[in-house]
Amino acid sequence: MRDEDPGEYAVSTAPLCNTQVDLRRTLVDGFDLGYGRRATLRAGTDAFALQHGMNTETSQMTKRAIEATALTIRSLTMDAVEEAGSGHPGLPMGLAELGAVLYGEVISHCVEHPDWPDRDRFVLSAGHGCLLQYCLLHLSGYPITLGDLRAYRKMGSKCPAHPEYGLVPGIEATTGPLGQGVGMAVGMAIAEQMLAARFNTPEHAVVHHYTYAIASDGDMMEGVCSEACSLAGHLGLSRLIVFYDMNGTTIEGPTSLSFTEDVGKRFEAYGWQVLEQDAYDVDGVLRQIDAAKRETNKPTLIRVRSLIGKGAPNKQGSSSAHGSPLGKEEVEAARANLGLNPDQQYYVDPQAVSYFAARREKNLARHEQWRALFEAWSGSNPGLRRQWDCFWGRQLPASVDELIFEWPAEKAVAPRAASGKTLAALMTAMPNLVGGSADLASSNGVDVPEHRPFARDNGSGRLIHFGVREHAMAAISNGITLHGGLRAFCATYLVFSDYMRASIRLAALMELPTVFVLTHDSVYVGEDGPTHQPVEHLAALRAIPNVWVLRPGDAEETVEAWKMALNRTGGPTVLALARQASPVYEKPDRYWRQTIQRGAHVVRGSDQAPDITLVATGSEVSLALEAAQGSKRRVRVVSMVSREIFAAQDQSFRDSVIPPGAPVIVVEAGVGQGWESYVRKAEDLISISRFGLSGPGREVASRLGLSKQQLLRRIEATD
Repeated sequence: MRDEDPGEYAVSTAPLCNTQVDLRRTLVDGFDLGYGRRATLRAGTDAFALQHGMNTETSQMTKRAIEATALTIRSLTMDAVEEAGSGHPGLPMGLAELGAVLYGEVISHCVEHPDWPDRDRFVLSAGHGCLLQYCLLHLSGYPITLGDLRAYRKMGSKCPAHPEYGLVPGIEATTGPLGQGVGMAVGMAIAEQMLAARFNTPEHAVVHHYTYAIASDGDMMEGVCSEACSLAGHLGLSRLIVFYDMNGTTIEGPTSLSFTEDVGKRFEAYGWQVLEQDAYDVDGVLRQIDAAKRETNKPTLIRVRSLIGKGAPNKQGSSSAHGSPLGKEEVEAARANLGLNPDQQYYVDPQAVSYFAARREKNLARHEQWRALFEAWSGSNPGLRRQWDCFWGRQLPASVDELIFEWPAEKAVAPRAASGKTLAALMTAMPNLVGGSADLASSNGVDVPEHRPFARDNGSGRLIHFGVREHAMAAISNGITLHGGLRAFCATYLVFSDYMRASIRLAALMELPTVFVLTHDSVYVGEDGPTHQPVEHLAALRAIPNVWVLRPGDAEETVEAWKMALNRTGGPTVLALARQASPVYEKPDRYWRQTIQRGAHVVRGSDQAPDITLVATGSEVSLALEAAQGSKRRVRVVSMVSREIFAAQDQSFRDSVIPPGAPVIVVEAGVGQGWESYVRKAEDLISISRFGLSGPGREVASRLGLSKQQLLRRIEATD
């Protein structure tokens, strides 16, 4: 029986394994950098960033340390879930050895420098198994204590029910909605390849890391995973390694109830290398990882055969171990089965502590070695170093805020076209701005001809052909943003934001500044009919906390909306852009470019107290202006580019834009949800509460109540 006190860690820093990397390996001519090119390196070049290899035979001492780590994970997991009264013990107990190998032998990271740009990324896509990661971060030295593990799933805990980005260092992404983590991992691998192509030189490779992910059967069933992995295979993301936990179990029972396809053949069809391995064969796991690293043209899926809930003698291998506590009797039986003291809770094996202390020293040395390489690269490439600092800094180039396009007043310009012109200028000003469309680049206005597409033979490309994969596109864009060094945007029609909603929600939850360009934003789409005419989508997106929905009314406002989106650092922005042309209207506020950043500004009638205030968004601002000009009453028109931003302003500013004494009419081509508080009567909310129609856009809008004459009648009838 093991009865050591887990509260007293007797740490030895003596080397425990023979798999550490030689940090000063010499390269030979023709070493393959991947990304469709080869580098000729002089003998003696510091090869740290190019060689993350390892020996694949582990010593007996290392195997004992991995066994000790696996035992620790199983003990901590079953006790934490039991104390919480809920949770998922199955995956952490089933993959304890794999987790120990990854964090103990494979993944390059540094507790002292958790934001190290060239660290390996690890994403637990099967986020329900979060205790696996929490335990490994605890052992690695990150700020997760035994007390935090005991507080699993409790209020204020650093160990919530699923991994949450930003809560503690070492968590690279918020996961839980299955498939999302795989999608974000694909984005991280794309970002690594883009940055490597831009910054690596034949003499120095300062970007050369891997992205690892653990996925479950549930991940493999989700469509977003399939979309993302299809694109990853097409792009040949060879530095992406995904472990598929084949435990054959879901909440309802065995996967055979609903899932009998050959996942390996599916991934081979995607263009992946597919390997298979027993989860408990340490040497075998390391050999397969080594094989994955030797493959320079494909991502790798390693199918891992595991036993869910391993160690719990009566529940292992069954769905009862998946998503609920094992129960007191089964925990006691598991302790006996694992050789633990029956009364010992939260056991931590001292050998695991020593093992990870030694690993921490090696990771710190690896970081310092990279730092020396980085400084040598900086000295040889001062121009690239300046770009690097720009890429990784949070400050936007001054030219972004100074960007102004002049359009003649009354000139009709489609906001999506103005967005395209703006994006081209922004990509020149921001070399780290990357993104693309779901097969709609020309329609969305994001086809920038000055830039080549990102491809397996062109890692320096900045435009991504996502294909018809809206959900994966959004998740991948989040992953690019999470990786760091790049700013990501993606584009499709507003009506297809339904396919992206889960990813947009995660971007909001993680406070990622991903930009979602959503064009064709209303029933004015016209002939394509109700399937392509968004009605409820603006309201649905506004309902997600921490999402900015910006709906500019003309070309000039579109430029400012882009700048607002790129200046934001605490969450995602949706740019809802009209397909049809709208006139560029005059702005009576000479400081309107500053005012609009507060969510709304007055575009007519700012010089006197109004009889009525018209509040409109997007293309309906022009409609409101037309109606106001036809009225004999004093009508103020307000362009509210963002309801969320405006609502967050102080009362005095809001009153200066929408005077409280005058009645308000709101006009927006969508459902009226959320606008009710602005109007006194229901009929003063001019909106659309039904699906659209097939026909010319203006005729459809008029049939649905959006015309100058109908709005003018409402103005005259309002008191």
